[in-house]
Amino acid sequence: MRQFCLVLAALAVIPGPAAAVTDAERVQVYHEFRAAFDAHQFDKALPIARHLVQMTEEQYGPNDRALVNPLSNLGTTEYRLHDYKSAEQSYLRGVKIVEDSGGGADKLMMRPLHGLGATYLATQQYDEASVALKRALDLSRNLDGLFNAQQVPILDPLITSLVELERHDEAEREFQYSVRVAENVYGKQDAHVLRPLDRYARWLERMGRYTTARVLHAQALSIAEQAGGQQSLMTVGPLTGIARTYRLEFVNGPEEGAPAPTDSFVDSANDYMPSVLTSQRVNPDGERAAAMAVQVVEKHQPVDHELLGITLLELGDWYLCGGLTPRALQVYGEAWKQLSAGGSTAPLDTPRQLAYRAPNNSITRSKLNPDNADEHFVEVTFTVTKEGRTADLVTTGSDAPESQQKFVVTAIKRARYAPRFADGAPVDTPGVKWRERLLLKKPKNGG
Repeated sequence: MRQFCLVLAALAVIPGPAAAVTDAERVQVYHEFRAAFDAHQFDKALPIARHLVQMTEEQYGPNDRALVNPLSNLGTTEYRLHDYKSAEQSYLRGVKIVEDSGGGADKLMMRPLHGLGATYLATQQYDEASVALKRALDLSRNLDGLFNAQQVPILDPLITSLVELERHDEAEREFQYSVRVAENVYGKQDAHVLRPLDRYARWLERMGRYTTARVLHAQALSIAEQAGGQQSLMTVGPLTGIARTYRLEFVNGPEEGAPAPTDSFVDSANDYMPSVLTSQRVNPDGERAAAMAVQVVEKHQPVDHELLGITLLELGDWYLCGGLTPRALQVYGEAWKQLSAGGSTAPLDTPRQLAYRAPNNSITRSKLNPDNADEHFVEVTFTVTKEGRTADLVTTGSDAPESQQKFVVTAIKRARYAPRFADGAPVDTPGVKWRERLLLKKPKNGG
C-alpha cells in the first residue's frame, strides 16, 4: 500500500498536457488588447496582440479562419507602430487563410485586404495598394450594397493611390463615387457631403479644371449655409475654395474645354460665377469670397487663430496675384500674428509659389509622347524677395540644351511667391531651388 501511494505521488509531479485555451480566456485577452489599443498605447498592445494570435493557434490550429481577425489586429498594431514589413506579413497571412479556406469572396477578407492596401500606401507602393484596396472595395459593394457607408475608409486610400499613379480617369470616377455614397447615406444637403466634395474639388484644381471645381465649391457652400447658416464656420472652406479657383484661373488660364461662364448660380444665394473674366485682371468675386471667409472666422468667439491665419493667407494670395503687393503684405502680416497666436507660423516660414507658368516642354505641359521623348532637367537657384519676386537666378544643374535652360530661367523670373515672414515682417529668402523636368524629342537615328 505504501509503495502504491509513492507511485501516485510521483505521477502527480509529472507535467501533463497543457489545458486547452478557452473562448473565455481569449475574450479576456482581447479586451486587454482593445483597452491598450484604444488608449493609443500601441507598444503595450503589441505583445497582447501577438499573444492573442498564439492562443487562437493553440485553440484552432495555425490555418483556421478564426485567426484572421487576430492577425488583422496584430497587423493594425504593427502598422500604427510603423513596422510596415511586419504588418504586411500579418495581413498577407490573414488573406491566405481566407483564400485557402475557399472564402475569398466573403466579408472576412475585407479587413486584411484593407490593412494590406493601407500598408502598401504608407510605403508608397501605389500599384500594390490600388490592387488590394480595389479588391476590398469590390467586396464591400458586393456584400453590403453599392452605396454603403462602410466602404469610405477603403475608398479614401484607394483614391490617394490612383492620384499618385496619375490614373486620372479612375481617380475621378472614385471621387464622384465618394460624393454619391455620402449623398445616398446622409442626403444631398447633409454636412457629411462637404468633405468628399472638398476633396474632389481640390483634385480638380490640381488638374487645372477650375470652373468645374468652383461649381463643387459653390454646391458645398449651399450645403454649409443650409446646415449651419451663412455665418457657420462650415462655409469657410467652400468660400476659400471659390476664391482659390478664381486666383488659379487668373494665374494659369481658364479650364481647357470648359464652357463659357453662365448664370448657373444666379437663382441661388451664392452667385459666384464670373461676371467679367479677362487676362488683364483677377476676378473681383474671388476677393469677395475670401473676404467673406475672413469675416465669418472673425465673428466666432473665441477666435480660432490658426483658422483665421490660414484664411487671411488666401486673401493675401489673391491680392498678390492681382498685383496689389502692399495690400497683400499687410494681410500676410496680420496672418502671421494670428498664426503666431495659434501656436505655429509654419505656413509663412518658407516662400510659397503662387504663380508659375512652366515652359512648353515641361513634363506637365508637353504634348510629346513619352515613348518618343527623352526626359531632361534644369535646376535653378534664386532668391525670393520680400515682395515675392525672384532675383539672382543661377542655373545650378542641368542636362538640357542651353536654349531649354533659358526657357526655364525666364519662367522662374516671371514667377510670383508669397514671401517668407520672420518676426512678423517679410524678408528675402536666398537659396530657393526649383527643378523643372522637360520632355525633348529624341534625336533621329539615336544621334
